Amino acid sequence: MNLFDVVRELKRLLEENGRVSQRMARRNFGLDDDALAEVVEELVEVQRVAVREGDVLVWAGRLAAGVTANAPVITSGSAKPVSREPGTYTPKHLADKILQSRSALEGERKQVTVLFADVKGSMELAEQLDPEEWHRILERFFAILTEGVHRFEGTVNQYTGDGIMALFGAPIAHEDHAQRACYAALHLRDALRGYGDELRVSHGLNFGFRIGMNSGEVVVGRIGDDLRMDYTAQGHTVGLAQRMEALADSRSILLSAITARLVDGFFALRDLGEMRIRGVADAQHVFELDGLGQHRTRMDTSRARGLSRFVGRGDELATLETALQRSLEGTGRVAAVVGEPGVGKSRLCAEFVEHCRRLGLSVFEAHCPAHGKGIAYLPLLELLRNLFGVTAQDGVREARQKIAGELALLDDAFGDDRAMVLDFLGVADPSAPPLQLDPAVRQQRLFTFLRRLIQRRTEAEPIVLLIDDLHWIDPGSDLFVAQIVEAVSSTRTLLLVNFRPEYEAPWTRKSWVLQLPMAALGAAALADLVRDWVGSRRSVADLPAMIGARSAGNPFFAEEIVLSLLDSGQLVGRRGHYELTAPVEGLDVPASVQALLAARIDRLVERDKLALYAAAVIGKSFARPLLEEVADLSPADLDAALAALLNAEMIHERSLYPVAEYSFKHPLTHEVALRAQLCLTSITLAGRRQLKWP
Repeated sequence: MNLFDVVRELKRLLEENGRVSQRMARRNFGLDDDALAEVVEELVEVQRVAVREGDVLVWAGRLAAGVTANAPVITSGSAKPVSREPGTYTPKHLADKILQSRSALEGERKQVTVLFADVKGSMELAEQLDPEEWHRILERFFAILTEGVHRFEGTVNQYTGDGIMALFGAPIAHEDHAQRACYAALHLRDALRGYGDELRVSHGLNFGFRIGMNSGEVVVGRIGDDLRMDYTAQGHTVGLAQRMEALADSRSILLSAITARLVDGFFALRDLGEMRIRGVADAQHVFELDGLGQHRTRMDTSRARGLSRFVGRGDELATLETALQRSLEGTGRVAAVVGEPGVGKSRLCAEFVEHCRRLGLSVFEAHCPAHGKGIAYLPLLELLRNLFGVTAQDGVREARQKIAGELALLDDAFGDDRAMVLDFLGVADPSAPPLQLDPAVRQQRLFTFLRRLIQRRTEAEPIVLLIDDLHWIDPGSDLFVAQIVEAVSSTRTLLLVNFRPEYEAPWTRKSWVLQLPMAALGAAALADLVRDWVGSRRSVADLPAMIGARSAGNPFFAEEIVLSLLDSGQLVGRRGHYELTAPVEGLDVPASVQALLAARIDRLVERDKLALYAAAVIGKSFARPLLEEVADLSPADLDAALAALLNAEMIHERSLYPVAEYSFKHPLTHEVALRAQLCLTSITLAGRRQLKWP
């Protein structure tokens, strides 16, 4: 057992028992004096979850409430202590999702971002106050932390006495786990600064906090009925996050280089240089999170580093051009680009809307971020602001004037809706009486307004509307998309949307809706894309074919593989003129691709996920009879799971007779599904075949 495992186990014992003797720790974990001193320093000085009382370590969670280790927990005017059970503070929708998929989640590897947040100098602050008063301050602190983490679908994994450990990307995977953690950290920073200002006025306290983050791999262990979960850190993922927190100044947020690389461009980062960190052999680059960056989508990041060559999409562009011509003639169209993650949906739409702009057409865009499902009307508000010409630089008054002016120009009848629209967009006139509308009536009026707005807007000129990544849209905005679809059919409007196969809506079956499926790039086109990156020198001559086979024609996966080779130093030079520093024996799955595919797998119901995992153990191709022996599912459930996996385009049929045979559509999906599993047991099937789990 390494020292990180010892620290984790001692933390568990401390939380359960309140106190642990150093003598017991030395004996039970076989620690020498130096190792024991390092463990104690980690618990007391770095993580600050314990304090020394002679030879005994005492859990700081009790001391933070102003009590001794053997005393009952002080409560805020209640006979009951405040609960720290995960089931009591985890939102119901997230708790249900975890418990419903519990057996499929247990024993999985996850790409995550770990966030630690705590009070800076909590013991010194506690000495200045009555214990009950300090307890109430901490309870409010914990409430702010918990709300901020859950807002971005993170999980509070542990309370550390005067702070928390939170995970983004586990137990439910998220492809944008690092971005969610950074959004949460900025939200927490603003909320805690406000709370600190309150405490300075009310108690004279200099209340500080610090936040640290790191990204990497963890293993999800057992999940109890109370949502308590066990995690094992891989590659010191958790330990480095703790070090980032310990290094942070008051009211600051520090990131490791791994996390910084995942969020570069989306957030404003300040490079603090390399620092020596205890327990890590090499000096580590450390970054401070300052605020939001310029990028909002993956396309923004691609543009910043230089878009790869746009190849192999001539047929799709021609189809969109035909839809545009029909729209310009007065028969509005909806063009829905559908494809798996990374296949190039957003790139196709971006290229086409730039073509529309070159034609002199007005284009209005909205984007659905991956974390936006829980934020009401995010893409709808973006689309409306763009239609009214409101920019991020406009103040409330300027925005109100632009909206009111545009409505007056379009139709005098919009005067009746002006107050409602201003209120919906968050720029209501403070001098006007507040609106008193029933929610259902308000929604119906907004539906009618949106349809009329599009109809009036296109009387003056044709327009193109783009809604990107519709699979991440929030439910409220999704209702308005259906209204836009209805409105465009009799106007000079092209509505261009893109989404993944799992997105479904009744409006996609309308006669004026064109569904444009996007397949993977062909081998020649993919090779052209890779050569545009790496060049054609002798050392990289084999890379296009290797990456093409590994990515199976997925351009995003191919680009991420190239970038991972650059990050590792295996490729050196400049774009279009790279050299390999050593022969490439194999190509690892980049962390970004692994997180994307793991998140997609996690969205499956438990039955389908179990079938997929069992199939991954068999191999890239598998027969139904063998899968039935391996998977712990009834024949009916297995048939339903296979149908769902086919519909999600994770597998495809190879043959139906004499037995049904299937294969994974993408080799990386197979690899991620296989790697996620931990079971090392051999399975013998009817004495004929032995399968090795990873």
